Amino acid sequence: MVCSCADDPIPKPQAELKLEFPQPAYHNISKGCPFVFQSNVNARVSSKSDCSMLIEYPKMNATMYITYKKVHQDLDVLLRDAQKLTYEHVAKADNITEQPFVNTKGSVYGMFYVITGDAASNSQFYLTDSTSHFVTGSLYFKAKPNYDSLLPAVVYLQNDIRKIMESFSWTVVN
Repeated sequence: MVCSCADDPIPKPQAELKLEFPQPAYHNISKGCPFVFQSNVNARVSSKSDCSMLIEYPKMNATMYITYKKVHQDLDVLLRDAQKLTYEHVAKADNITEQPFVNTKGSVYGMFYVITGDAASNSQFYLTDSTSHFVTGSLYFKAKPNYDSLLPAVVYLQNDIRKIMESFSWTVVN
């Protein structure tokens, strides 16, 4: 009779990738536009003549698209378009959370949308002074939308978006 005193074998858990992102540091971005904000120094910022910008995060394979529009008594249309763009993701999203943003001292008002689920964009926002300027932003990854896999990078970049919104101010362009 053969007897063993060893414990039953237990399978090892699968290894999980630990993603570590650099500690964020920020610097001002203006690019000659009627606004200034702080962007992560680990991102590349490029701008076009219409003050639209790309904020690229090469290590995360992500890009934030910033669009500027001058308000010509069409603020309601611009707001509807920004909300429509966000809610086009509802088919793939599990949830869309609206987080209002108000900075009365700087006349910056807006909305931050956190989109959970396998949607193409996980974060969008808009900012306005409600009279002359309107800015929208959308975050996209150059990867198949898999929310669980992208979540650490999404959280990191959502903090960058909050920093952009909190540091955003309108300026006078000469």
